[in-house]
Amino acid sequence: MLKKQTILVLFFGALLWSQNSTAQQDETIDKIGASLSLNHDAFFGFNPMMSLSYQFSETDAFTAYGIQWGAGTGSAWGQWTEFGIGYNRSLGNFDINPQLGFTMGNLLSSGAGDQRGIIGDGIVPNLTVNYDSEYLEGQFYFGYYASLRDGTELAGESTLNYVHYWANLGYKASDFFSFGGHFEELFLDGGNVNGGGNVDRADYYVWLGPYLQFQKGNAGMRFSFGSNLADEDDRSAPNDFYKLSFFITL
Repeated sequence: MLKKQTILVLFFGALLWSQNSTAQQDETIDKIGASLSLNHDAFFGFNPMMSLSYQFSETDAFTAYGIQWGAGTGSAWGQWTEFGIGYNRSLGNFDINPQLGFTMGNLLSSGAGDQRGIIGDGIVPNLTVNYDSEYLEGQFYFGYYASLRDGTELAGESTLNYVHYWANLGYKASDFFSFGGHFEELFLDGGNVNGGGNVDRADYYVWLGPYLQFQKGNAGMRFSFGSNLADEDDRSAPNDFYKLSFFITL
């Protein structure tokens, strides 16, 4: 009789532990957020991005992201890859997310002069601010891409630093459709030349134009297009402005 009671106690104990463990797993899963964005534009080409977050509270979260720049023009920059972590704070309709990223490849460390892709090619302090309300949506991004290592080997090769930022704001016409405007700039902010000297500032593009977004639930696409306002004689990117993004929140 005692043996049967022991078996029953162990059985129900295991059942309660299993239910408690399942509840804890469900609670943990609810705290984790993920989003995937498949981006393609006139300068970088294909550059998919994954973002993840772990919610500490209603207003605070740990964040991580990765960008596969090597899927586009970054393949010529040592299969350029970016990975970073940060912290998100929600304040009303705003999500403020400072992050610190690192690049792997050779664009920043040697101006893509060295064919070897290296870990710690560059460091990327960056800030993303998202806005979302009943009728408006918007985003501001600023990133400074600074060389972290000097991978130059020949005289004349140089490290490079870049500034990349954008801002957009749109109106939600319905749950399915929204539209707005997008401004974006990329410019070279200098660097050090092997053998002495510094790299001059140079514009790559200054993009300005409208966007159209179609969305169903957590999935959608956005098409942005317009003009390159940078001086035609100085800019390094001759293309017009066009960008297509497919996105889904998991």
